[in-house]
Amino acid sequence: MKQHKLSITLTLITVCIFIIWGWSFTMNTAAMSSLPWEIYDNSLYLSGFMAIALMSVTMMLATRPAWLETPFNGLDKIYRLHKWMGILAVVFAALHWLIEMGDDVIKSLFGRSGRAPELDFSGFIEMMRDAAEDVGEWAVYLVFAMLVLTLWKRFPYNLWRYVHRVMPILYLLLVFHSVLLAPLVWWQQPVGLLMVLLLTGGSVASIVSLRGTIGQSRKAQGAIHAISTTSAGIIEVECQLENKWQGHSAGQFAFVTFNQTEGAHPFTIASSDRGDGQVTFQIKALGDYTKRLDHKLKIGQSVTVEGPYGRFNFKPKNATTEQIWIAGGIGVTPFLARLEELKNKSEQSPLAQLHYSSSDSATDPFVKRLQEACIDLPLIQLHIHDSSEGKKLTTDQLLTHYSKKAMMEVWFCGPTGWARILENELREKLQGSLLFHREAFELR
Repeated sequence: MKQHKLSITLTLITVCIFIIWGWSFTMNTAAMSSLPWEIYDNSLYLSGFMAIALMSVTMMLATRPAWLETPFNGLDKIYRLHKWMGILAVVFAALHWLIEMGDDVIKSLFGRSGRAPELDFSGFIEMMRDAAEDVGEWAVYLVFAMLVLTLWKRFPYNLWRYVHRVMPILYLLLVFHSVLLAPLVWWQQPVGLLMVLLLTGGSVASIVSLRGTIGQSRKAQGAIHAISTTSAGIIEVECQLENKWQGHSAGQFAFVTFNQTEGAHPFTIASSDRGDGQVTFQIKALGDYTKRLDHKLKIGQSVTVEGPYGRFNFKPKNATTEQIWIAGGIGVTPFLARLEELKNKSEQSPLAQLHYSSSDSATDPFVKRLQEACIDLPLIQLHIHDSSEGKKLTTDQLLTHYSKKAMMEVWFCGPTGWARILENELREKLQGSLLFHREAFELR
């Protein structure tokens, strides 16, 4: 999901929730407070409603709903929406908290007499409402702290993962807060129906998360069949999965669990689907977790693979679209899978330019593999760009292979910063004649 599409999606969801609330507001025939108190009360309720509504959608998106991949064009886009919707929910929660703290300011300025009388509760209900207030306040504090840890990239992923698992509990506490303290009149209005739907969906998603059953239907058990390590610090792990594996397309990825304590990590599948349950992953030592893998993995070790996910499938927009494949470093993995897929189906090979950027082609193990794979695929032209020799790929080089008679379709897998530069430069030069596909999967 491109940044502007993400912004549009967030805006549409927020506006729709606001419209439902506004519709209910116009239906409210209860006694009005003075203007200052009317503004205060409605701001308090609106901010709280927006916070729990957006948080509910965030929780549902966290369950990895594969059926949304098509409209959102991949799970990575769903997770990006999940992240920013969660941030927006926390912003509204902070606003809700600040407004609640401003109660005394309104009292001192305008007095308490202008406020509509509160409903009289007593006994058990009053006790539960008081508890809901306290629970909501502390839950919001913890949500704030969790957001800080999420945005602080230096915080270790393995620790963040455990902290993040607390979120479903906090959400359920906020559901308790919302149900007990929402105005009673809401439950007779459209806003009440929307709350029931969102809170139910969010609660179910939270329970699924707490039970550890997210993606359960797409998980296949297996064992590590072979391991090899290259001089470039890349580990090739071949896994043999049970019959439950449903197969995959070149370019897709999966969540792989080698160790239950560490949890699942997303890796692109570097092999084509052979129909025998074998999948291969090329893993580069980039972070704390991947740097330790070569010392922890053993042949015969159990493995859980959840997937496949993703829409990086090389499907052309139309017959006249010109495909350009760009790979940088370990980003070559989906292209290796695609070339292997086409090995026995050369008649299905598209006309494509494959550009591979290497830091040192002389020692890069992927260069030879790409060259060998392209021998029997004459429609795919391979270009190696060796940065050690000053041969860096530029947009001008890409444009030399563009006929200007059709849409340029770029399939990119590599460093995020480089992707942004290439995409922005190409869009500026092509003026709308560009389709740019890339997956930018981030768990936090």
